[in-house]
Amino acid sequence: MSESEQKKTAVQILAVGAESDGQRIDNFLIGHLKGVPRSYIYRIIRRGEVRVNKGRKSASYRVRQGDLVRVPPVRQGEREVPGQPSRQLLERVRAAVVQRDDRVLVLNKPSGLAVHGGSGINLGVIEVVRALYPQERQLELVHRLDRDTSGILLISRRRSALRSLHQLIRENRMEKRYLALVAGSWSADRLEVDQPLLKNTLQGGERVVKVDSRGKSALTRFRVLKRYEDCMLVEAELITGRTHQIRVHAAYLGTPILGDCKYGDDEANRRMRELGLKRLFLHAESIAFSWPQEIGGGMFQVSAPLDHELNQTLERLQQGIRSEVVHT
Repeated sequence: MSESEQKKTAVQILAVGAESDGQRIDNFLIGHLKGVPRSYIYRIIRRGEVRVNKGRKSASYRVRQGDLVRVPPVRQGEREVPGQPSRQLLERVRAAVVQRDDRVLVLNKPSGLAVHGGSGINLGVIEVVRALYPQERQLELVHRLDRDTSGILLISRRRSALRSLHQLIRENRMEKRYLALVAGSWSADRLEVDQPLLKNTLQGGERVVKVDSRGKSALTRFRVLKRYEDCMLVEAELITGRTHQIRVHAAYLGTPILGDCKYGDDEANRRMRELGLKRLFLHAESIAFSWPQEIGGGMFQVSAPLDHELNQTLERLQQGIRSEVVHT
């Protein structure tokens, strides 16, 4: 179809209803612009062509009930048929489900899977989960994990649960703990990094984050679990949830996460590859929080074990390198 034959929609003004309150604007638009490539949606947000109450917003902005979202004209020729996950991918994600109740679905996300499609990725975890449970119309990502990070990923099954969980995240009332293997050593067993993070997007679309006074506040608490000869297994508690926060804060301390090709140490990564570590050693081990009383209350806590590759790396470190367990 030539450009002259393509039909172009008019400018749309979308009113945010109660059912979408607290949803990220990228997901809000993906839900309303069915079939439009995610890369295109992110592009019009980045260019400022999408306006909320006449103002520009980033893709991470969470819409509120009553917001008016202006969507620019979209060429129908830009629409695409969403891809279908392979049987192998469906089974891989199905096997990763560790818990499913009436509010949330919990995955132990494998490393190497993006949480959503876009930026050259046709299918992410959320698209696969929706294919696994086609009868469920309100499945939404509660939070994000980097593509190479494994571990606990929450997907809401009800809009009321999504709103409550986003409120907990905004108020820092969701406890998230990660396990990481970092290069080097600290003299202390506990460290707190309170350094602002600035996110930049390079020309190719790659996101790079650095410690910068112009950035957003970010706080990570680290605790050493085990010391090896030239690395440490640490627990990282996220107090805030910035992009690449643990990775950048660990590198800021001079002890980057092993297997990190973006913020890590090439020589340390090479040595760990010889032990079989071919991925980022960062795992979202657990999430805990209290449900608000207005939707029934109750404590929620879930954890996920390390995968075989990470466990095997630790076993090889234990067998071949002098180690010391830290008792705290």
